[in-house]
Amino acid sequence: MPSIRIAILAGVLLAAGPTHAARVKDIADVVGVRENQLMGLGLVVGLNGSGDSAPFLAQALSNALQRLGMRVDPAAARAKNAALVYVTATLPPFVRAGSRIDVTVSSVGDAKSLLGGTLLRAALEGPDGKVYAVAQGPLTVGGFQFSGDAASAQRNHPTVGRIPGGALVEREVPARLLGPGNQITLTLHERSFAVSEALARAISEKLPVAAVAEDGGTVRVVVPESMRHDGALVSLIARLGELEIEQDVEARVVINERTGTIVAGEHVRISRVAISHGNLTITVSESPEVSQPAPFSPRGQTKVVPRTEVEVREARGPLRILPASVTVADLAEAMNALGVAPRDLVAIFQALKAAGALQARIVVI
Repeated sequence: MPSIRIAILAGVLLAAGPTHAARVKDIADVVGVRENQLMGLGLVVGLNGSGDSAPFLAQALSNALQRLGMRVDPAAARAKNAALVYVTATLPPFVRAGSRIDVTVSSVGDAKSLLGGTLLRAALEGPDGKVYAVAQGPLTVGGFQFSGDAASAQRNHPTVGRIPGGALVEREVPARLLGPGNQITLTLHERSFAVSEALARAISEKLPVAAVAEDGGTVRVVVPESMRHDGALVSLIARLGELEIEQDVEARVVINERTGTIVAGEHVRISRVAISHGNLTITVSESPEVSQPAPFSPRGQTKVVPRTEVEVREARGPLRILPASVTVADLAEAMNALGVAPRDLVAIFQALKAAGALQARIVVI
């Protein structure tokens, strides 16, 4: 069971190593410095017969042609070499007009592939409805899909593509670094009173500013008047980002039930508990048989008679007692001894939490 062995190794390494320091810029954000999401509708043309057959494509084509001075009835505007797409992009902070950003193009209708297509000019709007960028260009698609009457072949996801540098920024989003009271506000990625207090103390001790931990996720830095002009302010924020503080991460077990993946942190502990886990396997097999009438029978008919077999097997697991304050590595080793599969370990962690024996928060993704 490779997944459980990996869990043992990770648990031993994490338990044995010291607490690591983290840079402020890796665990916190400066309020006012943020990305913005852009979105728009567009048309991809030049497809090799793999475009949309949905009715709304005809209307979109008709509208696009009308903007070019051509009047076309939507009922006649049908083409298998075009597809209606959503165009999305992320506008980073401090990007100026004239810069280029990457865009992602996703099919809206029933197009089979966007391979070889070119996106026509599409306006990308922000949440306020204003146009911030314009996208256009040939797509790069990391997959393909081909099919015939009796067979088909597909690799990766051919209905989503990207255009590196495909959008030209037309409008800037100003970033305000200083908030009310001439303060810089830092927000932690993971809320923790210990980290918030340690961050405020480190800033006050190592930099010529005063910092206050407002709560478990916010630290406010009062900027003196001599450092409020642009050059000094940028230098201060850079020095803030390079400071290192000790991390205090919440005990957490992350579970992905779809894949059977479990990731547990170093602070996860388990109280004294007894565990027994058994598997129930149900096998249903269908073997239809053909019933033939007797020769020369006037009323007999040939029929398919269903034949179903159901087999139930229950594997009984031994009862194993774990001592108090065991780590995830100890639990994984015990589960190996019980012959537990990785997907069964998901159910065991959830049962441990329900029993109050797991001192950690379970996060299901």
